[in-house]
Amino acid sequence: MYGLYLARELYPKGVVYYSQDTHYSVSKNIRVLNMENVMIKSRRNGEMDYDDFHHMLSTWRSAPPIIFANAGTTMKEGLDDITEIKRVLRALAIPEYYIHVDAALGGMTLPFIDNAPKFDFTTGVQSVSISGHKFIGSPVPCGVVLALKSNVGRVSKSVEYVGSLDSTLSGSRNGFTPILLWYAIKKYGFSGFKKMVRDCIRMAEYAVKKLEENGIRAWKNDYAITVVFPKPEESVCEKWKLAVEDDMAHVICMPHVTAKIIDELLGDMLK
Repeated sequence: MYGLYLARELYPKGVVYYSQDTHYSVSKNIRVLNMENVMIKSRRNGEMDYDDFHHMLSTWRSAPPIIFANAGTTMKEGLDDITEIKRVLRALAIPEYYIHVDAALGGMTLPFIDNAPKFDFTTGVQSVSISGHKFIGSPVPCGVVLALKSNVGRVSKSVEYVGSLDSTLSGSRNGFTPILLWYAIKKYGFSGFKKMVRDCIRMAEYAVKKLEENGIRAWKNDYAITVVFPKPEESVCEKWKLAVEDDMAHVICMPHVTAKIIDELLGDMLK
């Protein structure tokens, strides 16, 4: 919401473009902010369909585009390619735009994977949101939003009551969750997170291999720790609390997911 809010303040008549695999909360945020919006088709892997994006953008080209990109969609961990998005913008000669990246999960995995797609400010992105209760594992839901200082300055207001500038949505904020994130960062460091991500990638590859060896059509995106497979019996979904959508389910191979857990899930699926 904060990224969209900054974009709206920069481009009051802008139109939000987001893929159909984008998290359901985004459409709520768009309604709250009363922003014009266009949903873009997704590819089968959860990534934005850039041909449809090109088509829709050319239809609405009179309004500045506000692109809501994903670095890891909810069900398939699809990655929207910032390079491809900017290629479309150049092809249509669109000079002004805003790109926000929802990196709720990918923001804590992709930076630790060699040669992974970039989504930082050097790519032309203006804001990024990252969850603290997903990969980092904070016991309290929380997140971090990074934004260009120049854009944040547009919404900052001097508040005499607190004696400082306020640029937030809520005003009062939880001071405990930043301590949890600071603790995790200090405890693990870059090398620690890199090892955790590497182990998660290997576990996801193991899960795909084991499921496929047993006749279950499983797959994952490049650089992803999410393994997607056909939705199993309801009893299996209930026992393992699997997240499902239509005819598919997934397992996200977070640091606590072991080969034993994958083997036990597979055993239940094969009964």
